[in-house]
This record gives sequence, structure tokens and C-alpha cells, in this order.
Amino acid sequence: MAGAYLSVFKGRGMEFDEVRPYVPGDDVRAIDWNVTARTGEPHIKRFVEERELTVMLMVDVSASQEFGSGRRSKLEAATELSALLAMSAVENGDKVGLLLFHGGADLYIPPRKGGKHALRVVREVLARGQQRHRKDLDPKIATVEHEVLEQSTKRGLRDLPRAVRGWFAKLQAATRAQPRRATSIAAALEFCRQVLPRRAVLFLISDFLDDGYLQVLRHANRKHDVVAALISDPREVQMPPAGLVTLEDAETGRTRLVDTRSSAFRAELTVNARRRIDLLRDQLRATGMD
Repeated sequence: MAGAYLSVFKGRGMEFDEVRPYVPGDDVRAIDWNVTARTGEPHIKRFVEERELTVMLMVDVSASQEFGSGRRSKLEAATELSALLAMSAVENGDKVGLLLFHGGADLYIPPRKGGKHALRVVREVLARGQQRHRKDLDPKIATVEHEVLEQSTKRGLRDLPRAVRGWFAKLQAATRAQPRRATSIAAALEFCRQVLPRRAVLFLISDFLDDGYLQVLRHANRKHDVVAALISDPREVQMPPAGLVTLEDAETGRTRLVDTRSSAFRAELTVNARRRIDLLRDQLRATGMD
């Protein structure tokens, strides 16, 4: 992991210091051709090695990140990556901070150095990754459970099926009433702009199911080095023929009944998903980020 971490910063380990006249023995690859042409005398750019980096882990914890078709959700994958990056930053002697975001800043830990601080970052991000959607629901759901269990106990086991049906109905109603955690990458980037006055490396870890953030991202990348880490799930690209399935948009609550046995539907899903990923990569490259 350390090698992969360092490879991200290839070419970024030096910062500009000055332009000075060329002297014999200087590396000709460092010649500043613009200044040389303007002055008529060869000049070179001088760089000095950066002493340390400031690394900010920006982790998307919106509702869509909770999806997962296998043994882990996208959020769990994102938190594992974040933990590895945090420990790699410590090994490299860099500062590391954390921003968990959805519609805005959910949790912010300012960048600092040291193993204890990194462990705090790791604990916070892993704790979020281990949370289940149910733990984010309003406490009134627990009240619903208590009421149904109490009623079924009073009425006896013969009324248990009806009590269970009532429990599901009330639980679904309570769940639908919960505010959805939509993504706002732009708000997260703007938050980092305000709290990070100096240049930093921003690891933006998200499924990028958002829009309207590219202009903000372009501005952020002029001040900071932004590195995108796209988190996805295989079922977002390919779906098995499982029959009639109700699909739900985790961030809007909209649902759609589809027949996954339809080869045309599955093919359209795959084409659209791959097209979205290709478009996203092109858009991110256009902002100048990695």
C-alpha cells in the first residue's frame, strides 16, 4: 500500500522555488523556455523538496453508498480504502485529516501528524463503515417495535401474525418518513476550501452519483491536488435474471418495478452504467484531476 500511496504523488514531491540563470552543470531539462526566450539568456526553474504533505480523506457517506450486492457495501469499501490511506500517510510522515460528507460536512477531523491521531481517523471512518442503515433511522422506529411487541403479548400468540403485519406497515411508514442522505460533492469541496488554507492532497472517495459539482471541483484542483477514487458495485453494471425486482433510488426514495429476466433491460443497464463511468472519467480529467 505504501508504494501505491507514494505513486499517487509522483512528480509532486517538489515545489517551485525560483527561476535563475543557467550555469554549467545544471540539468538542461530544468530550462524555463519561456523566460529564456523573453530574456535571451538561458534560465532554469529551481525546485525544492516538499517536507511533508497534508492529506485530507473526503469520504462520501450518502445513502447510495450503503448499497452492496456482496459481502460489503460501497461504504465499507470506501472506509477500508480510507483506513489504508490514513496509515500510509502516517508511515510517510504526512498530516492526515478526515471529512465525512453527504449533503454537507457530517464529521470533520483537522489534519495532524502522529500515530494516535491517525488511529482516531481510522476509528471514525471504520465506525461509520460498520453502521447499518437501520441505525440511522429515527428513534420512533424503536417505539413502533415496542408498541407492536407489547400489543402482541397482551393479545396472545394467536394475534401474532396480525401484529407482525402491523409492525411491517408501521416500520415501512416510519422508514419512508426519514430524510434521505443525498450527495453534495460541491458542498464538501467548498467546506475544504474554507478550512484548508494551504495546499493539500484531497482524496475524494465517492460513487459520484451527483451533479453540479464540476466547476467547484475545477477550482478546488487549482488550489489542491484532488485525487478521485470511484467506488462502485458489480450489480450497478450487471444484474442477474432474478425476476421481478423493485429498484429504489437510495437518495430520492423513488422506486421502479423491473423484470430482470428481460435481456434487453439487463443490456440497457450495462450500457448506461459503462457510459456513465466513461463520461465521469472524461469529466474528471477535464478538470485537471487524477
